Amino acid sequence: MTDTLGQDIRALRKTRAMTLQDLAEAVGRSVGWLSQVERGQTTPTISDLGRIADVFGVTISFFFRSASRSPEERGTIQRADDRTAIGSLASGLSEELLSPHLSGSFEMIQSTFAAKASGAGKPRADREDGGVVVQGSLTLTVGTLQTTLQAGDSFQFAGKAYSWRNDGDVPAVVIWVISPPVY
Repeated sequence: MTDTLGQDIRALRKTRAMTLQDLAEAVGRSVGWLSQVERGQTTPTISDLGRIADVFGVTISFFFRSASRSPEERGTIQRADDRTAIGSLASGLSEELLSPHLSGSFEMIQSTFAAKASGAGKPRADREDGGVVVQGSLTLTVGTLQTTLQAGDSFQFAGKAYSWRNDGDVPAVVIWVISPPVY
């Protein structure tokens, strides 16, 4: 596990608007125990970590990213080999967390949008999104604006409803930056 385990759990919990009590009940542990985990004072068992991962919809390997890296790199550097995919192209969208930790003011995600797939994001007043298309093309609708972005095009918006659609025959890849972190 990483030195940032407790910070990641806290960040995941907060981005999902869960209280310590909510998460503790969901994983069958006490609030005090969970608080100690988040502060790095105790380490959860693998089964506890599995239940926490299930609540957040991530795989348990999410918590082990960068564990084999030097202590100096952990929490600062995220190596490509340590990324964990979230979702799948079969569902239309696969994402990889690029950020080395979730306790900062923003996160970076590589989103891969399957050919002919579409979806929508939920607006949050406190959320700002930005990104750059690095491969393919993506039709992005933000509020009443609908535009097709090509590789090299970028975007930024805050607190607005949005949707996306990949009309192409190849996946579209976008480096997405979100503040505050949502994973």
